[in-house]
Amino acid sequence: MAENIEIVKLRDNAIMPTYGSKEAAGADLYACISEEITISPHETVLIPTGLSMSIPNGYAGFVYARSGLAAKQGLAPANKVGVIDSDYRGEIIIALHNHSKSTRTVSPNDRVAQIVFMPYAKADFSWADELEDSERGAGGFGSTGV
Repeated sequence: MAENIEIVKLRDNAIMPTYGSKEAAGADLYACISEEITISPHETVLIPTGLSMSIPNGYAGFVYARSGLAAKQGLAPANKVGVIDSDYRGEIIIALHNHSKSTRTVSPNDRVAQIVFMPYAKADFSWADELEDSERGAGGFGSTGV
């Protein structure tokens, strides 16, 4: 079932998100810039999309790396996964980080990230004196074998 996402074009050169294939989960987000931007190794640059969105209540937009861009050029969102709440109405901006050892270039209209819309569960928090036992217990990093 498709959810309707209303989008406002904040700049004339903004591009509507697109899906790369019929069953793609993530829609590509495009760089809304007027000239190339260079990103030095281990630098983060904010890349505007020129878009704002009205995400339905009970959903969030999760911004992920585009696999080809990350694997081939080392460019991925600095925060690994960006979370866009349903009540946010500002511009969608990608904090793009260069994980490589080479300078990279982002050109106008490049696909720089992808957004996936998913429902989420809201939690009610409460204090407890102790937690119910589980098979795993307090085993942390690597405790399940790797």
